[in-house]
Amino acid sequence: MAQRIKKGRDISGIIILDKPLNISSNHAVQRIKRLFGAKKVGHTGSLDPLASGVLPICLGHATKISQYLLASDKSYQFTMQLGQTTTTGDVEGDILLERPVSKIDLNQINALLDSFHGVIQQVPPMYSALKHNGQRLYALARAGQVVERPAREVTIKSLVLLSHSADSLTLEVCCTKGTYVRTLAEDLGEALGCGGHVTFLRRIKTGPFLLNDSLSLEQLEAHAGDWPALDDLLLSLDVALLDYPSISCSEQQKSDLCMGRQVAFDGLCEEPLIRLNSPGGEIFGLGKWSGVAQLAPVRIFA
Repeated sequence: MAQRIKKGRDISGIIILDKPLNISSNHAVQRIKRLFGAKKVGHTGSLDPLASGVLPICLGHATKISQYLLASDKSYQFTMQLGQTTTTGDVEGDILLERPVSKIDLNQINALLDSFHGVIQQVPPMYSALKHNGQRLYALARAGQVVERPAREVTIKSLVLLSHSADSLTLEVCCTKGTYVRTLAEDLGEALGCGGHVTFLRRIKTGPFLLNDSLSLEQLEAHAGDWPALDDLLLSLDVALLDYPSISCSEQQKSDLCMGRQVAFDGLCEEPLIRLNSPGGEIFGLGKWSGVAQLAPVRIFA
């Protein structure tokens, strides 16, 4: 059988999308792919249809760095309804239990939030995309099954109260990869003795990208059919890697690294990852310190 020819433009870059409510991350990716006429597109960390906010979308060679954005810290603002727990941990689920809510004591709330700072254990929710014996947990949950899920270690870097009412809290959290905000809200609700679930969730930061850096689908689709205008909106892939140190390589070093060879390099820092720049200053890959004064390639982009 003849190999299927992939259609689409060979373009590379990053779009910081402000994902709207009520569509999946994959649906947003497909809309961006069609809009740009791109051959290859991928996102850097799913947002539930209930959630909105920062969703970096990588096109072309930029998909090679998506794993580094997936691993980056993320920040969210969320509102939790107190007094009710649901099957999904958010407003889309059925109510499981209702309990009275005590009068909000700000000292108690702030002390509780402080206790969640640092490394904590989280049990992933049944309504998640994690797999159990090859099946997605949410598929098992929809079939009425509940399976054992091992707790995972995540880090809450900050957790602050933004506002509150008699039966709700609005908070902002900065956390590491793999943190479930729905689970965090459920655990906070249980610690308060009344339960809780998420009613609003907005991602405001992913790695170096802020909500102010993002564009809505409406803003992007206003340029539909105008590829030069759309291409001008793409960020270069090195923007996503500015947190890593960089080194400038000679043409020979670049050639060797692109061939998978280690090269001698004085003054290397013992960092997990190092940006590799060509003599002209363009990033061409990621490397790592490997032994005494040796630089090894990790990922070559082009």
